[in-house]
Amino acid sequence: MIRKLFAALAVVASATAVADERPTHVFMAGDSTMSIKHVKDYPETGWGVPFAYFFDEGIAVDNRARNGRSTRTFIEEGIWQGIVDELQAGDYVIIQFGHNDQSEHKKDRYTPPETYQANLKRFIADVKKAGASPLLMTPVTRRYFNDQGQIEPTHNGYDQLVREVAEQTGVFFVDMEAVTRAYFTDMGDELSKLRFMHIGPDLHPNYPIGVTDDTHFNHLGAREVAQLVLSELKKQQHPLAKRLRVPDPKHLRQ
Repeated sequence: MIRKLFAALAVVASATAVADERPTHVFMAGDSTMSIKHVKDYPETGWGVPFAYFFDEGIAVDNRARNGRSTRTFIEEGIWQGIVDELQAGDYVIIQFGHNDQSEHKKDRYTPPETYQANLKRFIADVKKAGASPLLMTPVTRRYFNDQGQIEPTHNGYDQLVREVAEQTGVFFVDMEAVTRAYFTDMGDELSKLRFMHIGPDLHPNYPIGVTDDTHFNHLGAREVAQLVLSELKKQQHPLAKRLRVPDPKHLRQ
């Protein structure tokens, strides 16, 4: 009897230890500019992919972003509820939508402005209720240069709607639309093109006739955008900026 009791206590203690070892989770809620891609889409890459490798072993980045999703469809398809069900106190959730919400001609994903803001506020409230921390971001820029060599805003004011929600709720906020637009504008047309999905015909098996896409990043563009996110976290002294992986000593040698 005593042995059975000790065995049962050992099982409970083991389960508790496993639970205590759960890393802090960083959930990513967003669209194709952030998401993990299928092999058939490579070299298209969401910035959430390289971002996941910045942190120490106590941080687990869980990228739930999906291609073509708006705040509305993210909720309707149950993707958001999946995050809520797994959230624990101390976790983080990065929230970045807008590309699909503002696409009024795409009825399957379009979200009216007032609903878009309401959905963002719902996300924030759900995260806070779980004792976790939301990180709200404007959508990243598209790459459309005007005759003056400046990248034009293309989100039809939905980036400003995010700024308003950030001000109203007081959550941690990164204006990635402004950051990426300035970054790629300074780079110029030709160099910035190398960061997006521009591939000529007969150069890649996934795109035999080529592709010209000024919305989605390739590997290089995704990595640089992820680095921009990290730079903003450092500037604003976000707690995640203190949880970076320790570099290999050989990378510190000169």
